[in-house]
Amino acid sequence: MLNHSSLLPATVAFIKRVPRMLINGEWVEAADGNVMTLHNPASGEVLCTVPCATPDDVDRAVLAARHAFDDSAWSRTRPRERQNLLWKLADLLERDAELLAQLECLNNGKSAAVARVMDVQLSIDFLRYMAGWATKIEGSSVEVSMPLMPNDQFHSFIRREAVGVVGAIVAWNFPLLLACWKLGPALATGCTVVLKPADETPMSALKLAELALEAGYPAGVFNVVTGTGITAGSALTHNPLVDKLTFTGSTAVGKQIGKIAMDSMTRVTLELGGKSPTIVMGDADLAAAAAGAASAIFFNQGQVCCAGSRLYVQRKHFDNVVADISDIANAMKLGNGLDPSVDMGPLISARQQERVSRYIEMGREGGATIACGGEQFGPGFFVKPTVIVGVDQKNPLVQEEIFGPVLVAIPFDDEADALRLANDSPYGLGASVWSNDLAVVHRMIPRIKSGSVWVNCHSALDPALPFGGYKMSGVGREMGYAAIEHYTELKSVLIKL
Repeated sequence: MLNHSSLLPATVAFIKRVPRMLINGEWVEAADGNVMTLHNPASGEVLCTVPCATPDDVDRAVLAARHAFDDSAWSRTRPRERQNLLWKLADLLERDAELLAQLECLNNGKSAAVARVMDVQLSIDFLRYMAGWATKIEGSSVEVSMPLMPNDQFHSFIRREAVGVVGAIVAWNFPLLLACWKLGPALATGCTVVLKPADETPMSALKLAELALEAGYPAGVFNVVTGTGITAGSALTHNPLVDKLTFTGSTAVGKQIGKIAMDSMTRVTLELGGKSPTIVMGDADLAAAAAGAASAIFFNQGQVCCAGSRLYVQRKHFDNVVADISDIANAMKLGNGLDPSVDMGPLISARQQERVSRYIEMGREGGATIACGGEQFGPGFFVKPTVIVGVDQKNPLVQEEIFGPVLVAIPFDDEADALRLANDSPYGLGASVWSNDLAVVHRMIPRIKSGSVWVNCHSALDPALPFGGYKMSGVGREMGYAAIEHYTELKSVLIKL
């Protein structure tokens, strides 16, 4: 596999040298020598092995981050230096963009071409955006009244300070981008980081660690530990020297992390699951809406937390829109993401393939109609893009996150009906409205219970816009100035003159 003609020699070399963990500026094996095997989802073939961290490894990484934050050259860096280091890191990502895209493709299965223009490019843009914030973190002064001390004079001000050591745990669907979402605001504010990438996809995180060292970040500022969630992730979550936990992944795991964090009052950001609605109003450009709805669910094989997995179409246009989406799905070429002509790659693992297929079968057995797709195939972990109709709103296919290329379509009668159906979900991450009637759009936006609402587009992201969810979709926000707020604490100061 690694001899594929389209792979850069640097990509092959990186995988062949068996990447190790970065702890306190040194590349290390796991304390007990154990390793994890990584696979290429497009073929099932073994890529390489990486260390499988022990709790002791994680504790060493946290201790290194603790020292770097409390008493090191990093703790005395000025905002301009933090800004310049982030810019340098972004420049290095840009230099190695093709390599990073290929690593994402080999390790995750996604298209290398898409990873280059989306995952890697957005990571670069986001790091540069956050670099700008490093020099713009402000406090404020307040003229206090102090009614109980009327004869005394005071000076008061509010400081915004870095929260400290950040434990970051990320999902496997966007390994590099999610790592940068955590790393950018942490490094901009002066925090230190221990990153635990997903079990399945540590490759780009390890390359990111290499680039951070090359950029000039001091030892201990950025540490990467590879390993399982149950061992390394748990050790990071429970470590009392961690000041903030930030997690992207499933709602079930996020709830566990939230409970553990509350026990020690560790600050926490949770970016969790979704079941995002795509709402097509009767006045919409139907061709654009069908193409947008197809992209909303089939991009990244549906392995997107804000994927448009629920489609609601005004009844009079329902059959036509479903037929158009099915046509798009049937025309999609599936295969290895290194092939630039491929429209959809494999799912992340055999386990995920089985999970998605189980949901489709549940629909079949329950009397739903499979409008297109519905099959799995290999080698590799592929599921054809699938559209399901004839399903009740309360069905698990509508209520539960499948995390695959499976769209459930339901008709609605009017605006109130659309809003009722869209909000009838435990999740609230994203939603899109397809309409050319501004009055309708502006009425609907405040009534949709989700962290993002897109109009005539879906899953559109910008570094300046906060991203996160309502309800079971999480706590806190990634991106935008909101992220800076989540990586800092406020300190009130009162001086009696």
